[in-house]
Amino acid sequence: MVKEYIAEKYNKPGAVYLGVVHRLDRPTSGVVVFARTSKALSRLNKLFAERDTEKTYWALVKNEPPKTSDTLVHYLKRNPKQNKSYSHVNEVPDSKKGILHYKVIKKLDNYFLLDINLETGRHHQIRSQLSAIGSPIKGDLKYGFDRSNKDASIHLHSRELTFVHPVQKEKLTIVAPLPDDPLWKACS
Repeated sequence: MVKEYIAEKYNKPGAVYLGVVHRLDRPTSGVVVFARTSKALSRLNKLFAERDTEKTYWALVKNEPPKTSDTLVHYLKRNPKQNKSYSHVNEVPDSKKGILHYKVIKKLDNYFLLDINLETGRHHQIRSQLSAIGSPIKGDLKYGFDRSNKDASIHLHSRELTFVHPVQKEKLTIVAPLPDDPLWKACS
């Protein structure tokens, strides 16, 4: 779909290059980044690898977090057989340090909207760390929510991504619209 869009928008004949820079877990919505050239892909990959990006996520949780804002530091250990990461307070063998900052930005009738900024980007980091503090994401059965969403999504949204454009060298902020869902609409 993206390749077709690029071919049409930029009137490109023949094969269209498309590199995936930033992806999301399947049940998550929001910003995804693609590169139109191999040069842009390598530059963007470097930005992400060196953490020269700002990532903001929104999550809806049913259980109020212990604090209205906090920095979570856990050691995440991935279990590939379960496709799941476990958060530990202390370092364990083969774990990676995960750091995120959250704040409660809205209270709905039955849920809390969290604004989350990632300092590290680990496998299922937000899902695992919020579960570890007793606030699993709505619909996320894998990490402790009591029921799934009808469409198999979870209420985790990659809301905003900021980085310096690899060619134009200008600061670029991409904001993803919220999904068409009654709970997300209540957050806007």
